[in-house]
Amino acid sequence: MGWMSDLNDLPRSDDVTDPTTCAWPAREIAAAEAPVTAGTDRYMRAAAHAVARAALRELRQGPNAPGSAAAPARPAPNPLSVTSPMGAAATPVSPQSPATPMGGAGDGTGAHAGPGWISGAPVLLLVGGGHNGADTLLAGGLLSHSGCAVSAVLVTEHPHPVALEEARSHGVTVYGAGYRNADGTDRDSVEAMAAVEAFLVHGGLVLDGLTGIGATGPLRPDVAALIAPLIAAGEPGYRPLRVIAVDLPSGTGVDDGTVSGPVLAADRTVTFTCLKGCQCLPPARHLCGVVEVVPLGLPVPTSRPLARRPVDGALGDYLTRAVPEPGPDDHKYTRGVVGLWAGSESYPGAAVLTASGAVRAGAGMVRLAAPRRVEDLVLAARPEVVPTAGHAQALVLGPGIDPADTTRADEVRTVLRSTLAPSDGGRQSPTRVPTVVDAGALSILAELLTEGLSCTPLHVLTPHAGEAAALLTALEDKKTPAETAHGWSRDRVEAHPGLAAREICRLTGATVLLKGATTLIAAQQRPVVSVDGGPGWMATAGSGDVLAGVLGAVLAGAAARWEQGTASAASGPVLDALVDSVVAGVR
Repeated sequence: MGWMSDLNDLPRSDDVTDPTTCAWPAREIAAAEAPVTAGTDRYMRAAAHAVARAALRELRQGPNAPGSAAAPARPAPNPLSVTSPMGAAATPVSPQSPATPMGGAGDGTGAHAGPGWISGAPVLLLVGGGHNGADTLLAGGLLSHSGCAVSAVLVTEHPHPVALEEARSHGVTVYGAGYRNADGTDRDSVEAMAAVEAFLVHGGLVLDGLTGIGATGPLRPDVAALIAPLIAAGEPGYRPLRVIAVDLPSGTGVDDGTVSGPVLAADRTVTFTCLKGCQCLPPARHLCGVVEVVPLGLPVPTSRPLARRPVDGALGDYLTRAVPEPGPDDHKYTRGVVGLWAGSESYPGAAVLTASGAVRAGAGMVRLAAPRRVEDLVLAARPEVVPTAGHAQALVLGPGIDPADTTRADEVRTVLRSTLAPSDGGRQSPTRVPTVVDAGALSILAELLTEGLSCTPLHVLTPHAGEAAALLTALEDKKTPAETAHGWSRDRVEAHPGLAAREICRLTGATVLLKGATTLIAAQQRPVVSVDGGPGWMATAGSGDVLAGVLGAVLAGAAARWEQGTASAASGPVLDALVDSVVAGVR
């Protein structure tokens, strides 16, 4: 199987340079944009129009009072949408009618077009320094011009001067130490807090422009105190307000998706040019709401993205690539043979679930190596399963394997060892077959990797957070210098899942599928893939066993098609088939 020797050079089924699905480091985004944005406010104004347009859509849905008939159901996990490119300051703001640029005459935002809650609707701007604060002020001016009652709370002593003046000239009431409104009244920080609390009495729309992609770490204590009442109002869908994050929810880790302090969860995030890491990687991912990418026409970095998200609404495409329809000449061997080492006396049902996943995902044949009791249970549920080991185009090792069962663990250890390569480049020739390593096999793998063996990208490790922590702890103890090892716990993995997935990938050489509410796939020389959208009902015992079987079937099918010379860009190589199957499986 020489075709598997260098998967990094194989074609990919998705465009990993698409700015509407890919995220780059903030530093590289800023460097790519700087030469174009210097000396012009064109893109800032276009961004403001996009934010105002999104705000009008939210306002037309009506007030969101908890317990009222108008209160929406809990929103689905943040889907991704893409707006039309907007490269000019005069881009229309209204989805209903043409508009004039800010400062022009006329009903620029179509405030009276169609039903909804526009005239007099309360809008609260949370404004920091930098471009996001300026975008927020300009958008607030547009909304005030549309008839909304807009107030701005400034948390910086250096707001964008032009944006501030235009917002005030359009009737935005500004709160912030040292700033005076047109009537000469001073708005200090005490009044700013009072403005936030008064806003909560009736609710409305919040635009979060406190920080931008240049910010790091948690919010300042005074800023955290300012938004505390808004956070306390409840979760999205269950509070008397809606929140739009301008570019990103303030206080999230821009690149790594970490959350190190209070964050006001958004119902919608309007982000510009391309995705940011926090919109792909949990836990920040879950605070973004619906993510709307606005391509302003700015350049994106030319480097490899750090993360990407599969396109929403393309389930059929992913499913077709992962499990293509069999052709008239196909037979059970060309559709892929899966070999399972699953189930034990302690956990016999896991083998039933894994075998069912493989069968239902289209495997041509499923072989099972298991104790007699486990075989009987599997055959009762899936009589087409062949209860003997033999040639297979993909292996699934570990579901339901109890490492304390030494006989069963030794069987899995022998098979797994045959698939590993010597880390020193020795002459041992591993069995180059896609291998899913799950559950009990993960601890066995950790032992083997400390004996001078290593994985290949064809090994797909499928830990949940607890298993990932145990694997990282075992590997760091042996393979990481003491001065750089930090220790891992389940909580740390859940707080830094992107880092955990990449670290397992680095330490093992394998492809890593870190399971969770958002599943992450980390592979050598590829951006981390972030997949979510599945219902919470999937969080149940046994779902991981089914997933292991599905992955085995998909990988076996991809290997079989490649062996037969029928693989193409449409069906994709092995790792792309893996991504396709996960996307299709969780949506």
